[in-house]
Formats: sequence, C-alpha cells, structure tokens
Amino acid sequence: MAAPARHLCHIAFHVPAGLPLAQDLQRLFGFQPLAVREADGWRQLALRSGDAVFLVNEGAGSGEPLYGLDPHHAVPSATNLCFDVADAGAAARALAALGCSVPVPPVSIRDEQGAATYAVVSSPAGNLSLTLLERTGFCGPFLPGFRPVPSAPGPGWVSHVDHLTLACTPSSSPKLMRWFHDCLGFHHLPLSPGEDPELGLEVAAESGRGGLRLTALQAPTGSAVPTLVLAESLLGVTSPQDQVEQFLARNGGPGLQHVGLYTPNIMEATEGVAGAGGQLLTPPEAYYQQPGKEKQIVAAGHEPSLLARQGVLLDGDRGKFLLQVFTKSLFAEDTFFLELIQRQGATGFGQGNIRALWQSVQEQAARVQEA
Repeated sequence: MAAPARHLCHIAFHVPAGLPLAQDLQRLFGFQPLAVREADGWRQLALRSGDAVFLVNEGAGSGEPLYGLDPHHAVPSATNLCFDVADAGAAARALAALGCSVPVPPVSIRDEQGAATYAVVSSPAGNLSLTLLERTGFCGPFLPGFRPVPSAPGPGWVSHVDHLTLACTPSSSPKLMRWFHDCLGFHHLPLSPGEDPELGLEVAAESGRGGLRLTALQAPTGSAVPTLVLAESLLGVTSPQDQVEQFLARNGGPGLQHVGLYTPNIMEATEGVAGAGGQLLTPPEAYYQQPGKEKQIVAAGHEPSLLARQGVLLDGDRGKFLLQVFTKSLFAEDTFFLELIQRQGATGFGQGNIRALWQSVQEQAARVQEA
C-alpha cells in the first residue's frame, strides 16, 4: 500500500452559493458549526456531530478551496474524502509513482494553533478526490486557516461515520477495489460467507427487475476509517428507474452516493430528524408484513408498530441486529442522501434491508417522475 489511511478527517461537499446544505445539516440532523473560512470566493464551513465532520465548500472561487479541489462539477455533491496519513509528502510521491494524478501537490498551512500539510489525489471514482492530511502537533478544533465557531452542544444523534457508499458503473468494482487496496491499504470485507471478491454480494430485487452488486472494503487493521462500499447495478437487469443508474446520470458519473451515520439510538434520532422536518424514505408497506418480521423485531427489543411508524428497517438473527433508516436526497437533483444506522452486534449489511432500500428508492423515484 502506498499511503495507508489512518483516520477519516472529514467529508467535503461542493455546493453553489446560497444552497442551504449547511443549514440543513444543522437544523435537520443535529450537526453543529465547528470552524469557518471565508476567502478567495469560497465560504468553507466545518460541521460536527460526534466524530463525524462535514466540510461544506460553498461558492466558486478563483482558486482551489483549502484542503480540497474545485471539481467544477455541474451539480452539488459530496466530492472529497480527507484521510489522515503519517506523511502527506511521502504519500503523495508514492501515489504519483503508481500513476495517480496529484492535482494539488503537498502544501503546508500554518497558523497560531499549529501546522498541517496536505495533498489532493484524484480517484478513479468519478468526481471524488482524496485529500491526504498530516497534522501532527496541530491543537485547534479543525484545521489551520479556519477560525473556530462557538456553538452549543448538539443533540448527539450521530456519533461517527459508519460507512461510505460509492455508486459505480457496471463491472467497475474489481478495478476500484484494487485501486483502493494498492493506494490506501483497503482490503475486501466479505458481506456473505465464501464471497468472491471479484463478484461481491449480489442482491436482486424481489420484483425481479433490478438489483445491486455490493463490494465492501475495510481499511488497514488499527485505523479509524469507515467501511467503503462499492455499489453497482447488476448487468442485464437495469430498468428506467434503477437507482444506481439514475445516480450516475444525474451526478454526471460515479461518486459518493450516501454516507451511513452511526447513531447510538436510532429511534430517538429518527424522531428528532423527522420532528425537525427531515424527509425520510418510506419502506415498502409489505416490509413489516413479512413472515417472521414482527417476531424478529421483538427479539431485538423493539416495538414493531413504532419501527413501522418511523420507517426503521431491522435485519439480523442470533442476537445480532442491524437497524437502518434512509433520508431522501439532500439535493434537488435527487443524488446524495444520508443513512442513520444502529448496530446491535451486527457487523455487515442485512440483505433484507438492502432489498427494502432498493424498493423504497425505486418507489420514490417513480413518485418524483410522476410529479
């Protein structure tokens, strides 16, 4: 591996001036302002909930935003993952030696709180770039060049980023898996027993129309980097409402489709998000009527009617359960969305929930097209 990632520092978005993403993250999801920078045509606001940090780059400056890259992308999107590395300069040189494009060579930034060095590398996943950050000795709340923003404690709905899901073109997952392995040290994480890394986990929709291929990647042992999930449509079964194909079309190619945010109490978090006006996907009505589903929910210590009312999905067995709820897209283009996830011993992703998410997104897409 050329540049082993040690920690996910933040996820960066690029949005046009006036788009209320930063306000929505605060008002709807309980994120609190952490630090801000306004210079060179950019307004960069970092927001935090627990260990999850989002950086919203708003505007269109003449140069690059600090710690990132202007993707010059046609639609608002999540365009950058920032990883902590031991030596940003050495990491950039190693990746360049592997043939990676390094549009922002190592840059050092210093202020009264300390210093940091970073470089930006292009990835093969569409408009997604990666920032390699070295900030040993920095003692500020975020990064050099930003001023702290005082804020009250948030509701604590989100504690950290659980996983990151990339929407990919068909049959591209093996190539992407090798790139993340060779460049950042990720390795295959089986989602089912005996899973072939080249094939991943295939989840066909119950309707028979559509389906997903998922390949999960795990960072090196000892790192604090979320699981990376590669999602692509199954060849030969796409439909006009295929969610991955729709993302690729609306986003202008592959990219970060959603971020799974871990919550220690999904019922409280879901109630809070919905109460604040957040829009959540409605699971298929038949999901909670499946044989054995009510018994499964009760075994996990939850009330079936409450989960159904709040749209929370539950999967698992043998005392290990996974609870998930998904938001509608944060952007008018109907691309990027968020997920709230709580794990009761489960480490993977429930196939039943994946099918339910698939159908929920398909039904929401159909409603949007009919409107």
